[in-house]
Amino acid sequence: MDCSVDDPYLNWRRPLPTLKLKSGTTALLVTDVQYSDASINHGIFAQKRERGLTAGLDYYAEAMSDAVPNIRRLQDAFRAARIEVLFSRNQAATQDGRDRGQIHKNHAILCPPGSLDAAILEEIAPVGDEIVFSKTTGSVFNSTPIHHVLFNMGIRNLVICGVMTSGCVESAVRDASDLGYGVIMVSDACASWTEELHQASLRVVHGVFGRVMDTVAVLASIEA
Repeated sequence: MDCSVDDPYLNWRRPLPTLKLKSGTTALLVTDVQYSDASINHGIFAQKRERGLTAGLDYYAEAMSDAVPNIRRLQDAFRAARIEVLFSRNQAATQDGRDRGQIHKNHAILCPPGSLDAAILEEIAPVGDEIVFSKTTGSVFNSTPIHHVLFNMGIRNLVICGVMTSGCVESAVRDASDLGYGVIMVSDACASWTEELHQASLRVVHGVFGRVMDTVAVLASIEA
């Protein structure tokens, strides 16, 4: 992102250190790109259409049509470089969702175990024994053992993408930063309901909670 040196949000802060994206210390985290959140024929899309709520659907569908191929490009590059590819998804441990966090209960978010809604989109599905963290909160760090697992694997840098930019992605970025990880949010491998929400999250994250880079820049960093 191009931010002016006179930007009052950034002009008094030290620049964040450059991250080295390499095997053993880095992981790609794909956030909630599942049928409940990211398929135009299922989940939230279907529920909104049934209620006649069309605002944001066209924008989000178009944003996802760009984000999903970019996520796949990132996955292919990370796998080729032997860098961990991880996933989070919304999925309860029980069929009725009684174990869900309060925010999921408040917003009637329920993806039962084994349901299509809980499945990662086929185009970017996990390969082999890539780890999938099932969560019932906004941030994957608040309802899964991800921090413990990352620590065990020696991961110190996270490249985060997925949906929603302004929700679970930003929440994960903030929590990861607070826990001491170096973080990159991939701007064109994320999506939200509106361009305004998407850009607001990029603006808040960049230079403070993490670095905002596009797919091409992240791929170049891996090659370097």
